[in-house]
Amino acid sequence: MKLFPYGHATHPQWRMAAGLVLAQLRAQMTLPDYAAEPRLALVYITDHYAHEAQALLDHLRQELPEVTDWTGTVGVGIAVNNAEYFDEPALAVMLCNVPPAHYRVFSGVSPLPAHWADAALVHADPATPDLAELIDEMAARTRQGYLFGGLTSSRTRSVQFAISADQPQSLVAGGVFEGGLSGVAFSSQVNLLSRVTQGCQPIAPEREITEVDQHLVLKLNGEAALDVLLDELNINLSEPQKAIPVVRSTLVGLSPSGQSGVGRTGNLGNDVLVRHIVGLDPTRQGVAVAEHLELGMRLTFCRRDVHAARADLVRVCAEIREELEPEMLSIQAISALSDDPVPTLPQGGQRIAGAVYVSCTGRGGLHFGGPSAELQIIRHALGDVPLVGFFAAGEIARNHLYGYTGVLTVFTAD
Repeated sequence: MKLFPYGHATHPQWRMAAGLVLAQLRAQMTLPDYAAEPRLALVYITDHYAHEAQALLDHLRQELPEVTDWTGTVGVGIAVNNAEYFDEPALAVMLCNVPPAHYRVFSGVSPLPAHWADAALVHADPATPDLAELIDEMAARTRQGYLFGGLTSSRTRSVQFAISADQPQSLVAGGVFEGGLSGVAFSSQVNLLSRVTQGCQPIAPEREITEVDQHLVLKLNGEAALDVLLDELNINLSEPQKAIPVVRSTLVGLSPSGQSGVGRTGNLGNDVLVRHIVGLDPTRQGVAVAEHLELGMRLTFCRRDVHAARADLVRVCAEIREELEPEMLSIQAISALSDDPVPTLPQGGQRIAGAVYVSCTGRGGLHFGGPSAELQIIRHALGDVPLVGFFAAGEIARNHLYGYTGVLTVFTAD
């Protein structure tokens, strides 16, 4: 599998940005290391272009007639190798060199057949009713139960792109949608590696939910949940001006019953779902959480933490590189890669043909210490590989909807 051509640009006028992106794509498609005739395109735009989404997609399809299938979405920011475009008009396109027999674009007008695919890249509208159930149902349609992607984030239209030359119904619809789920599914013949990176740090011991009423945690390890929260945060509701900001900055990490969500080094595990505290109930001594809760779940109070986010992103990149080249690098070696601006994988290992990164809108460079710092960490670890993605209102991995995380997925080839 050859490298995936990709391009990105920012410009107040979408046609100018598209022209710059097309020039990059065409130049790469003439190079021997890049795919010359890819059929599948991933396209991500910032919400500055959302109102022109249909015209933009039509233009790209007209300029690249050999690319028959398109999918993507909108974000308040988009991600590319070594850079992010936040709060500015921008476009990114990656052309995936995947045989047409091994992928399928899907949407509400062209549903994904059950058990056809092993995994799927999913874009979803956060305003869709029963979204968590739909994500779980979509995961069940794949043989491995693995989804990766995120929820559109937009201050204007929450558009998604999904169009395929082999699906007349998507052609009639124009390929631009709002609401529901869309994306592209891949067969077992497409080699993928995907990891979730957390962005929060536990600030209290993990406890078991021993009494619960839907979204309201009543007891943790047999103690009143509100008392536990106030003790851990060292606050008192009799001083609301001090207490309220502290509670608002506190999140909860949730894990399934019988499964610890905190690692040996004190970091949150991959399966932990981070959710907001949405209220306190002094009468019932409860803490309300933005998630339907079950008896026996594990809960830890946590906060966003830049050092934990950086360390976990380095860990995820190290895991991917180690799986590509098992004898290669430790996490310490990955950290040392900052001396090499564009590290590359040894020729003996698997090669990354392209990557997709979906990060939370609450992360991004500023959370990591500077503009594009999050994407620079990935570049230092994985090298100068084609990468596109977006900043989401919620991140999707497996059959879960996450928050304050990043989902990094790479396409590999021998």
